[in-house]
Amino acid sequence: MSDRTGIFAGDDPFAIARSWLAEAEASEPNDPNAIALSTVDAQGMPNARMVLLKDIEDAAFVFYTNYTSAKAQEIEHGGKAAFVMHWKSLRRQIRVRGTVTREDGPQADAYYASRSLKSRLGAWASQQSQPLASRAALMAEVAKVTASHGPMPARPPFWGGFRIAPVEIEFWADGAFRLHDRFCWRREKISDPWSIKRLNP
Repeated sequence: MSDRTGIFAGDDPFAIARSWLAEAEASEPNDPNAIALSTVDAQGMPNARMVLLKDIEDAAFVFYTNYTSAKAQEIEHGGKAAFVMHWKSLRRQIRVRGTVTREDGPQADAYYASRSLKSRLGAWASQQSQPLASRAALMAEVAKVTASHGPMPARPPFWGGFRIAPVEIEFWADGAFRLHDRFCWRREKISDPWSIKRLNP
């Protein structure tokens, strides 16, 4: 008999993740949807950085970025990524590993349109991850794209989303005496059913 009760209960890991995020939105002081995203470059060197998770779908996790950025190039090369989402206020975290595909259609257009105008223009102005001469040079580029794209800029062709379809999701909660609770949902392929196991702390 499973002892996945309380915050771990349920047959849908994406529903559990949404529930935990909703709790964090009420208690975490800044960016409850922040994730530490990990990728690997062509030489096998790992990389990590903070990004904002924008959607937990029924079968995937979605974030947005510049497709010319280091993270995007590494994802395109390897087709895989991992992330951890940690909340100090709840003393919980979620770890995810999976395969990645682009979200480069109407959903990306809609999310881009929902951003503030300055953020939309910033997406046009920034050559993300590339060398930058100075802050002044960046602001000059912002002024240039503001003049050329106006108040309703279209989504840049080099900017959009990535969808992580997990083969592994781990839910972790702090326990007394560092005897934490960990449940790992794992499958070999996306089409496979989940195998759920409790892990030692």
